[in-house]
Amino acid sequence: MIEVQNLTRYYGRHAAVAGLSFSIQDREIVGFLGLNGAGKSTTLKILAGLLLPSSGTVHVDGVDVVQAPDSLRAQIGYLPEDAPLYLDMRVRDFVSYVGQLKGMSSAEVDARIDGVLARCGLAERAEQVISELSHGYRKRVGIAQAIIHQPKLVILDEPISGLDPLQIREIREVIVGLKADCTVLISSHILGEISQTCDRILVLKDGKMAAQGTEEELRGSMGEGGQLELSIRGTQEAVVAALKAYPHTSAVTRVRTEDIEGGTIVHCQVALAADEREGLIAAIVGAGLGLRRMDEADSELEAIFVNLTQGKG
Repeated sequence: MIEVQNLTRYYGRHAAVAGLSFSIQDREIVGFLGLNGAGKSTTLKILAGLLLPSSGTVHVDGVDVVQAPDSLRAQIGYLPEDAPLYLDMRVRDFVSYVGQLKGMSSAEVDARIDGVLARCGLAERAEQVISELSHGYRKRVGIAQAIIHQPKLVILDEPISGLDPLQIREIREVIVGLKADCTVLISSHILGEISQTCDRILVLKDGKMAAQGTEEELRGSMGEGGQLELSIRGTQEAVVAALKAYPHTSAVTRVRTEDIEGGTIVHCQVALAADEREGLIAAIVGAGLGLRRMDEADSELEAIFVNLTQGKG
């Protein structure tokens, strides 16, 4: 579906994207992860036909982004982080209008509009003015305008930013449902959501590919140690220092404290580059700390992300 080879994009002398290459299959949901300035938005804008590359090639369903940008844009639905909505229009009128801008006839729009609104959970809001909608419902309108013309590729830049947990779950269901009809690319800073929504993950760092694959594959690329949930008695400073001093520690994340009678318990996640947890236990005890709990972590994406984007592991 998507073939990107040696993609580079300069802003002046700065390479926002530098020699990026990857492939995405039809009807995959792929997440783009990276720190601010990693090149995620630039890459998505090039894929959407909004920016031209400085060098390299990009093909979407066989269409070249440079040679045939109009044909490319006809196949794509795009939702930027700040949805471009006409707030004084009603939901149905706005989505219909965007469909016509995309080249659909009135009959084609009429045949699709009810299904699109229902899919996005907007059927009961169809006649409501967009300015009266909550942030979550405006996101839904943004997705509806991106899919009204049945694109082969849908690009969603931070689609769940600013949403509450219930809205996130509802939008997740909408996004997962899109996979039946098209390929979906998502940029998000909410790591758990990427893990639950996407088939694969692309991790960008300084405009280059740091890693790509499923969460399981990324974890394997870091080593065999995996990630552990720890509860340790001691001060936060002493616990974090002891964990980071252990030579097989790749990252220490999700640190929080709990006051108990006579002291403090520090809860955290620790990623190990090698399966050397016995040595970690010895290091904790040797530092005069009390190990209360050690379990396998349910989700390791945050530590993977930290390792890959900060050059550890």
